[in-house]
Amino acid sequence: MTVQDTSVPYADAPAPVALEDTHATTEAAHGGEHESGGLPQFEFQHWFGQIVYLIFLFAILYWLIAKVFAPRMRRVFDERASTISTAVETARQVQAEAAGQAEAAKAEVEQARASSRATAAAAKARVTDEANARAAAEEAVVAARIAEAETAIGKTRDAAMTNVSAIASDTAAAIVERLTGKGPTAAEAAAAVKGAA
Repeated sequence: MTVQDTSVPYADAPAPVALEDTHATTEAAHGGEHESGGLPQFEFQHWFGQIVYLIFLFAILYWLIAKVFAPRMRRVFDERASTISTAVETARQVQAEAAGQAEAAKAEVEQARASSRATAAAAKARVTDEANARAAAEEAVVAARIAEAETAIGKTRDAAMTNVSAIASDTAAAIVERLTGKGPTAAEAAAAVKGAA
């Protein structure tokens, strides 16, 4: 059955197309695809195009990797290696500086200890010298006082001895006078005492 177009045909309008013919053509096309029964990429007639696309894509990817990604990665790796080596070198320098500072601090501590020991020894010697000088001065004062006391004692003893002689002669005169009733002269009493001594 053919359906005709009822509109007014123009002079340049194409000839009417039968719907049955179009439907038949579509069915034929679909039927042909359904009859092949597989994926088109596995059919031999499509392999050439697929291989050309694969080669083209492989070439583009290879160029991108070789010219863009690989140099960037290499630059990143080089920068990383440089950063690591710089950090390691800096750490070694810092460690060496720390070791030097530790040695300097140790030397300063030893020097401070030696200085404190020397100061303590000097203070002890000064205190000892001052104590010895003070003791010597005190000993000199004591010795002078002892000498003065001994001199005073000697004078007192001499004075006492002189008085003892006078007392002895007076006593002897008193005893003789009491016994005899007649007292001796002072010269006789003194001579008798000296003769008894």
